[in-house]
Amino acid sequence: MKKILHIVATPRGEDSRTLKVSQAFLRAFTGKNPDCKIDELNVATENLPGLSLKMISGKYVLLGGKELDDKLKEAWKPIERHIERFLSAEGYLISAPMWNFGIPYSLKHYIDLIIQPKYLFRYTDKGVEGLAKNKKMIVITSRGGDYSPGSPFNNYDFQEPYLRAVFGFVGISDIVFINAQPMDALGQEVQDKKIEEAKVLAKKAAESF
Repeated sequence: MKKILHIVATPRGEDSRTLKVSQAFLRAFTGKNPDCKIDELNVATENLPGLSLKMISGKYVLLGGKELDDKLKEAWKPIERHIERFLSAEGYLISAPMWNFGIPYSLKHYIDLIIQPKYLFRYTDKGVEGLAKNKKMIVITSRGGDYSPGSPFNNYDFQEPYLRAVFGFVGISDIVFINAQPMDALGQEVQDKKIEEAKVLAKKAAESF
């Protein structure tokens, strides 16, 4: 693997519980793969372009199987730059805390920006074809409560199912989740323990990523 795109969706920097686990993954991974480039994109602090009327109009042109005209091509350049950056990676690390049972709005913004017809998926006679195939993804999250399978709050986890669905739609099916949980519900001692447990899982995941 030559390049990993690390998509950071937390504005907390060094205080982020999610990033503590992600850094453990990256240290283990780069230790074994020193030549792999880590391209970090913090969507929480990056000035992501808003989806203007021209951008939305361009999406409907592409959905209709047509090509963008010159005016729409110009409007689409910021989108294309982010798509090119995304597709240039062979692997992805997403660091995303759970916000209100789902993903932070900055990550949703980024996903809405890059998942575009003709670029990341296309319609065929056999249905939708994802265009980001043969890539790997690891998602590291932290959650205030415990949303693991079998827990009373598992049905409130709209984070993992959504990310699996939306990236599976574009062809990425090799996705591993490491969820540090609970971070707040049971106090500091449990939080520290769960972070360390997640770090162990992250280091192990790095060995086969």
